[in-house]
Amino acid sequence: MELKITDKFDLAGAVVSVKPLGEGFINDTFIVKTEEGCTDYILQCKNHIIFPNVPEMMNNIEMVTSHIKSKVKDPIRETFTLAKTIDGALYFKDEDGKFWAMFTFIPNTITYERADSTALAYQGGVGIGRFQSLLADFDKPLVETIKGFHNIRWRFQQWDEAIAQDAAGRVKDLTEEISWIESRREKMLEFWSKVEDGTIPTHVTHNDTKISNILFDAETKDVLCAIDLDTVMSSTSLNDVGDALRSYTNTGAEDDANLDNVSMDIAMYKAYIEGYLSEKKDSLVQSEIDYLAFSGLYITYEQVLRFLMDYIDGDKYYKTKCDGHNLIRTKAQYKLLCSMEEQYDEMTQIVKEIMNK
Repeated sequence: MELKITDKFDLAGAVVSVKPLGEGFINDTFIVKTEEGCTDYILQCKNHIIFPNVPEMMNNIEMVTSHIKSKVKDPIRETFTLAKTIDGALYFKDEDGKFWAMFTFIPNTITYERADSTALAYQGGVGIGRFQSLLADFDKPLVETIKGFHNIRWRFQQWDEAIAQDAAGRVKDLTEEISWIESRREKMLEFWSKVEDGTIPTHVTHNDTKISNILFDAETKDVLCAIDLDTVMSSTSLNDVGDALRSYTNTGAEDDANLDNVSMDIAMYKAYIEGYLSEKKDSLVQSEIDYLAFSGLYITYEQVLRFLMDYIDGDKYYKTKCDGHNLIRTKAQYKLLCSMEEQYDEMTQIVKEIMNK
């Protein structure tokens, strides 16, 4: 099937093989090898359930990557390139209604599944800060590819509906966990209201800033570009920072069943913030600086809510590996949130010290 799909795209060489690439939590991804001396490609079957408007999503990606290409020294390596279909389209829709997209493979590169050192955390901050900076003057409208993504007001609407419906009959056993969400509702809405009224500005944001979405040069280990741009939208730049902090600073796994493993590593936090501010220090407004540390708490809280909401719904959104997996995730992320809250004063002080250097 995948081999037949490649015939629909205008490729530089004859296809030799198509093999699965990665775990495919959202999209199904394949590496397309072509004849020697020609460009290889990445083929993806886009998840049109998660991303209900794939055509507009692909248009977002094309506009953003084209803008980046116009501003970097090496446009072939410093962002990826869409391969169009033989009809000149950005995607191919097959007879089953599935959407396929193709990108050129960037050779001699490396990605990391986990930020396991402060040096790597720093580089991750550089990568996202640079991505945002390259798009600071981007002025075309972007379509919202996932409704209400990182919008806590929308998440609370979903949450309230989930509690009321109690689809899996689990609410009665979750009094403590539900109280975690409710006790912080006002604070989270207070933050988001500042985005809604423009006090905190909006920009082009990546919205999925784990370390595996940063591409590095395999030889120099320098940051090349941000990848996996399906969630590129307009929002506060703080979402990208918070999402990265949730990922980079956790001493345990996102779904760690042993909560003793989970805490926020303040050294990893400092390294990421230093890397990010090395690219963004001079362009942030005061409201963004004021909430830079809080962004980690905000996104981690949102993830606690989303995991618990999915558990209440009967595990319909996130793939699970065992009974109660979403509840395990909820508790692990809540432990991380509490660790961030305990270190929040130090987090804010680190931002002040870096900004004043």
